[in-house]
Amino acid sequence: MLGKCCYFRGMNRKDLLQLIIKKQSLLCVGLDTDIDLIPKHLLKYEDPIFEFNKQIIDATIDTAVAYKPNLAFYESRGIEGWKSLEKTMQYLNQFKGKAFTIADAKRGDIGNTSKMYAKAFFEWMDFDSVTVAPYMGADSVKPFLEYKDKWVILLGLTSNAGSADFQFSETGEGKLYEKVIRKAQEWGTPDQLMFVIGATHPEQFVSIRNIAPEHFYLVPGVGAQGGDINQICQNGLNNHGGLLINSTRAIIYASKGEDFAEKARQCALDATQTMAPYVKSLTA
Repeated sequence: MLGKCCYFRGMNRKDLLQLIIKKQSLLCVGLDTDIDLIPKHLLKYEDPIFEFNKQIIDATIDTAVAYKPNLAFYESRGIEGWKSLEKTMQYLNQFKGKAFTIADAKRGDIGNTSKMYAKAFFEWMDFDSVTVAPYMGADSVKPFLEYKDKWVILLGLTSNAGSADFQFSETGEGKLYEKVIRKAQEWGTPDQLMFVIGATHPEQFVSIRNIAPEHFYLVPGVGAQGGDINQICQNGLNNHGGLLINSTRAIIYASKGEDFAEKARQCALDATQTMAPYVKSLTA
């Protein structure tokens, strides 16, 4: 139960690979739930955000490997948003071992502050992982790495258009995103550290795999942002699976009607059917 300062065992790399093989899926469903975009009939519920999330989870739990609430969509609603997030995590934690959970928080601050962020997401909220910004360096990341079977998902090469502003800058040790990925491997192992690599940069996946061959990548940018599942699987898959491919708007907002969960399920199934031939080559 949330609200107590303790945490349960997370999901290690072997567990995650077994889950991928069992579900024949690499799919991560983003729960970027916007009160203005959910179907209007849900507004009659006491907590429309949670009800929306619950129905999306129920519709996709047999085919999705991971769920990723983006905290901005909850924080923007103040205490009510945090209550919706807490209830969503309580619900997801009923599926321990059946779904990997990601706090899309993009935190990263001086060491003592990061320690508190880690406590919030890993102990109080009991997420399996959290996204972390690397700009402030090792001491801002390492507190998150102190938790057994919990994961840091470090921003490497992001999917947004603004990624070109800094991440492709030449450093003398390759591009900035390449330096980040190389340096971060000194802080954590492939059993506790993943990287965010955007699907909108498919041409970079082969070279990034050469830099970080064993790590998992969280891959946003499929669907509404135009990323292609086939390209990502062809260029990014490794023997351990190595990919969590996120889709958000294309799945959760597939319909604004009362059939939204049914339509979300169909879109999730369409995505996993594309992934399945690649997953079949994996062995635990």
